[in-house]
Amino acid sequence: MKNFLLRSLTGFIYAVLVITGIIVNSYTFLVLFSLVVILCLYEFYGLINASKRASVNPYFNCFGGLLLFVSSYFFVSETTGKFIFVPYLIYLVIVLVSGLYRKCRDPLANLAYAFLGQCYVALPLSVLSLLAFHTDGSGIVRYYPVLVLSLFVFIWVNDTGAYLVGITIGKHRLFERISPKKSWEGFWGGLVFTILSSLAFSYYEPHIPYYHWIGIAVMVVVFGTWGDLVESLMKRTLDVKDSGCSLPGHGGFLDRFDSLLLAVYGIFFYVQLFIQN
Repeated sequence: MKNFLLRSLTGFIYAVLVITGIIVNSYTFLVLFSLVVILCLYEFYGLINASKRASVNPYFNCFGGLLLFVSSYFFVSETTGKFIFVPYLIYLVIVLVSGLYRKCRDPLANLAYAFLGQCYVALPLSVLSLLAFHTDGSGIVRYYPVLVLSLFVFIWVNDTGAYLVGITIGKHRLFERISPKKSWEGFWGGLVFTILSSLAFSYYEPHIPYYHWIGIAVMVVVFGTWGDLVESLMKRTLDVKDSGCSLPGHGGFLDRFDSLLLAVYGIFFYVQLFIQN
């Protein structure tokens, strides 16, 4: 009971902070996800170093991921031009060249894991800015948080629906080798709950037709499930149960954002293919 209450309290605070950071304005969005980039990358590189598979400087590479996110934010919002990416390109060069001067057993492993963190965490979180800013009819770029908000809501609804259906009638394993507790029944249950929640978004945001909201929900569920499984694969490979213990009752930051790291691509692909064109 105590663990349930702790988990519920942590989840409530987490949801409030995320929703507030998204809906208030673009600057709270910037602050919120800058912190998420740093915390997730620090956790990722910490897992790699703890596994002894490589020796990666967590502080420098967290700074690199932050550069990518912040640069993407200011470029997409049309605050600055393409030159904003120059510091991140310098970071990439330094990471590559530093391998020449570090005396380590496997420099390629260090480079591979350094760049994996950028691709796995910093890049998808940077794509959020592409969902958050849109050009209105007058050609002005404005902050439009509804797609980012829907991404999180759909992930949360899917997780809850999949859990409730899975523990009730789940029998057929979805991907037993990677995640023994996930079931096909849970997957379909989560999908149904998420589609129903998408109809609420179509009511409050009618300029996006309901069938597109359903399509977005489906993409989030499919890509989000893959994101969850990818993180489970990493944890099994590194022989850890949770990515960290920063969030009481929930594990680490990567455990909370694992679905997002692939789901953001799903919603971005759908928007680009079927809504913006």
